[in-house]
Amino acid sequence: MRTAAPLASSSSFLDAVPVRTPAPGGGAVAAVVASLAAGLTAMAARFAPDAWERRAEVVGRAEELRARLEPLADADAAAYGAFLAGRSAETTERIVTIPYELAELATEVAELAAEVAADGNPNVTGDAAAGADLAAAAASVAARLVALNAADGDERVRAASELAERAAAATRA
Repeated sequence: MRTAAPLASSSSFLDAVPVRTPAPGGGAVAAVVASLAAGLTAMAARFAPDAWERRAEVVGRAEELRARLEPLADADAAAYGAFLAGRSAETTERIVTIPYELAELATEVAELAAEVAADGNPNVTGDAAAGADLAAAAASVAARLVALNAADGDERVRAASELAERAAAATRA
Protein backbone atom coordinates (compact mmCIF):
# COMPACT_ATOMS: atom_id res chain seq x y z
CA MET A 1 0.00 0.00 0.00
CA ARG A 2 1.24 3.46 -0.85
CA THR A 3 1.46 6.16 1.76
CA ALA A 4 0.76 9.67 0.64
CA ALA A 5 3.45 12.29 0.91
CA PRO A 6 2.39 15.74 2.06
CA LEU A 7 1.39 17.94 -0.83
CA ALA A 8 3.60 20.92 -1.48
CA SER A 9 1.84 24.24 -1.32
CA SER A 10 1.06 25.45 -4.80
CA SER A 11 -1.63 27.86 -3.73
CA SER A 12 0.11 30.93 -5.18
CA PHE A 13 0.06 29.45 -8.69
CA LEU A 14 -3.46 28.08 -8.26
CA ASP A 15 -4.63 31.44 -6.95
CA ALA A 16 -3.00 33.29 -9.86
CA VAL A 17 -4.76 31.30 -12.59
CA PRO A 18 -8.33 32.63 -12.15
CA VAL A 19 -7.27 36.26 -11.65
CA ARG A 20 -8.17 38.67 -14.42
CA THR A 21 -4.66 38.79 -15.85
CA PRO A 22 -3.42 37.22 -19.07
CA ALA A 23 -0.82 35.04 -17.36
CA PRO A 24 -0.51 32.43 -16.10
CA GLY A 25 -2.78 31.05 -18.78
CA GLY A 26 -3.25 27.90 -20.78
CA GLY A 27 0.41 27.36 -21.60
CA ALA A 28 1.60 27.70 -18.03
CA VAL A 29 -1.17 25.45 -16.74
CA ALA A 30 -0.39 22.87 -19.45
CA ALA A 31 3.28 22.91 -18.42
CA VAL A 32 2.36 22.23 -14.80
CA VAL A 33 -0.02 19.46 -15.88
CA ALA A 34 2.67 17.85 -18.06
CA SER A 35 5.18 18.08 -15.21
CA LEU A 36 2.71 16.36 -12.89
CA ALA A 37 2.09 13.72 -15.57
CA ALA A 38 5.82 13.04 -15.71
CA GLY A 39 5.83 12.71 -11.93
CA LEU A 40 3.00 10.17 -12.07
CA THR A 41 4.89 8.28 -14.75
CA ALA A 42 8.06 8.14 -12.65
CA MET A 43 6.12 7.05 -9.58
CA ALA A 44 4.26 4.29 -11.43
CA ALA A 45 7.48 3.11 -13.10
CA ARG A 46 9.15 2.79 -9.70
CA PHE A 47 6.49 0.21 -8.79
CA ALA A 48 7.24 -1.89 -11.89
CA PRO A 49 8.55 -5.39 -11.28
CA ASP A 50 12.29 -5.79 -10.83
CA ALA A 51 12.28 -7.95 -13.96
CA TRP A 52 11.17 -5.03 -16.16
CA GLU A 53 14.47 -4.08 -17.76
CA ARG A 54 13.36 -0.55 -18.72
CA ARG A 55 12.29 0.49 -15.22
CA ALA A 56 15.39 2.51 -14.28
CA GLU A 57 15.59 4.09 -17.74
CA VAL A 58 11.93 5.10 -17.72
CA VAL A 59 12.12 6.47 -14.18
CA GLY A 60 15.22 8.49 -15.08
CA ARG A 61 13.75 9.87 -18.29
CA ALA A 62 10.43 10.75 -16.63
CA GLU A 63 12.32 12.65 -13.94
CA GLU A 64 14.36 14.48 -16.59
CA LEU A 65 11.19 15.45 -18.41
CA ARG A 66 9.56 16.62 -15.19
CA ALA A 67 12.57 18.83 -14.47
CA ARG A 68 12.42 20.34 -17.98
CA LEU A 69 8.65 20.84 -17.96
CA GLU A 70 8.25 22.55 -14.61
CA PRO A 71 10.13 25.76 -15.52
CA LEU A 72 8.18 26.06 -18.75
CA ALA A 73 5.21 27.28 -16.71
CA ASP A 74 7.08 30.41 -15.60
CA ALA A 75 8.75 30.76 -19.00
CA ASP A 76 5.40 30.68 -20.78
CA ALA A 77 3.84 33.23 -18.43
CA ALA A 78 6.85 35.53 -18.78
CA ALA A 79 6.89 35.16 -22.56
CA TYR A 80 3.23 36.04 -22.88
CA GLY A 81 3.65 39.01 -20.55
CA ALA A 82 6.57 40.25 -22.64
CA PHE A 83 4.54 39.76 -25.82
CA LEU A 84 1.69 41.87 -24.44
CA ALA A 85 4.13 44.55 -23.28
CA GLY A 86 5.77 44.85 -26.69
CA ARG A 87 4.81 42.77 -29.68
CA SER A 88 7.86 42.06 -31.76
CA ALA A 89 9.35 39.25 -33.79
CA GLU A 90 11.33 38.21 -30.71
CA THR A 91 8.36 38.13 -28.30
CA THR A 92 6.21 36.38 -30.90
CA GLU A 93 8.90 33.75 -31.40
CA ARG A 94 8.98 33.04 -27.66
CA ILE A 95 5.19 32.47 -27.48
CA VAL A 96 5.56 29.89 -30.24
CA THR A 97 8.85 28.26 -29.19
CA ILE A 98 7.84 27.57 -25.59
CA PRO A 99 4.53 25.82 -26.39
CA TYR A 100 6.25 23.88 -29.17
CA GLU A 101 8.82 22.59 -26.69
CA LEU A 102 5.98 21.78 -24.31
CA ALA A 103 4.24 19.75 -27.06
CA GLU A 104 7.44 17.79 -27.69
CA LEU A 105 8.08 17.01 -24.04
CA ALA A 106 4.45 16.27 -23.16
CA THR A 107 4.24 13.84 -26.07
CA GLU A 108 7.26 11.97 -24.78
CA VAL A 109 5.68 11.83 -21.31
CA ALA A 110 2.43 10.46 -22.77
CA GLU A 111 4.33 7.74 -24.61
CA LEU A 112 6.38 6.79 -21.55
CA ALA A 113 3.30 6.75 -19.33
CA ALA A 114 1.43 4.54 -21.79
CA GLU A 115 4.37 2.14 -21.78
CA VAL A 116 4.34 2.03 -17.98
CA ALA A 117 0.58 1.45 -17.98
CA ALA A 118 1.00 -1.47 -20.37
CA ASP A 119 4.17 -3.07 -18.97
CA GLY A 120 4.44 -1.92 -15.36
CA ASN A 121 2.78 -2.93 -12.13
CA PRO A 122 -0.96 -3.50 -12.64
CA ASN A 123 -1.64 -2.02 -9.20
CA VAL A 124 -0.64 1.45 -10.48
CA THR A 125 -1.93 1.19 -14.04
CA GLY A 126 -4.49 3.89 -13.25
CA ASP A 127 -1.75 6.29 -12.19
CA ALA A 128 0.30 5.62 -15.31
CA ALA A 129 -2.78 5.96 -17.52
CA ALA A 130 -3.65 9.24 -15.77
CA GLY A 131 -0.13 10.44 -16.57
CA ALA A 132 -0.63 9.55 -20.23
CA ASP A 133 -4.01 11.29 -20.40
CA LEU A 134 -2.76 14.43 -18.68
CA ALA A 135 0.34 14.62 -20.86
CA ALA A 136 -1.76 14.16 -24.00
CA ALA A 137 -4.06 16.99 -22.89
CA ALA A 138 -1.03 19.23 -22.29
CA ALA A 139 0.34 18.38 -25.75
CA SER A 140 -3.02 19.27 -27.29
CA VAL A 141 -3.13 22.63 -25.49
CA ALA A 142 0.44 23.37 -26.54
CA ALA A 143 -0.28 22.50 -30.18
CA ARG A 144 -3.28 24.83 -30.15
CA LEU A 145 -1.15 27.67 -28.78
CA VAL A 146 1.45 27.11 -31.48
CA ALA A 147 -1.29 27.24 -34.12
CA LEU A 148 -2.79 30.41 -32.65
CA ASN A 149 0.49 32.30 -32.39
CA ALA A 150 2.69 31.08 -35.25
CA ALA A 151 2.94 32.90 -38.54
CA ASP A 152 1.23 31.50 -41.62
CA GLY A 153 3.35 28.75 -43.12
CA ASP A 154 5.29 28.02 -39.92
CA GLU A 155 6.13 24.31 -40.09
CA ARG A 156 5.83 24.04 -36.31
CA VAL A 157 2.03 24.27 -36.58
CA ARG A 158 1.85 20.98 -38.48
CA ALA A 159 4.59 19.39 -36.37
CA ALA A 160 2.91 20.36 -33.08
CA SER A 161 -0.40 18.98 -34.33
CA GLU A 162 1.31 15.71 -35.20
CA LEU A 163 2.90 15.61 -31.75
CA ALA A 164 -0.48 16.08 -30.08
CA GLU A 165 -1.93 13.29 -32.21
CA ARG A 166 0.96 11.02 -31.27
CA ALA A 167 0.31 11.76 -27.59
CA ALA A 168 -3.39 11.04 -27.99
CA ALA A 169 -2.60 7.80 -29.83
CA ALA A 170 -0.38 6.72 -26.94
CA THR A 171 -3.32 7.02 -24.56
CA ARG A 172 -5.46 4.82 -26.82
CA ALA A 173 -2.81 2.11 -27.19
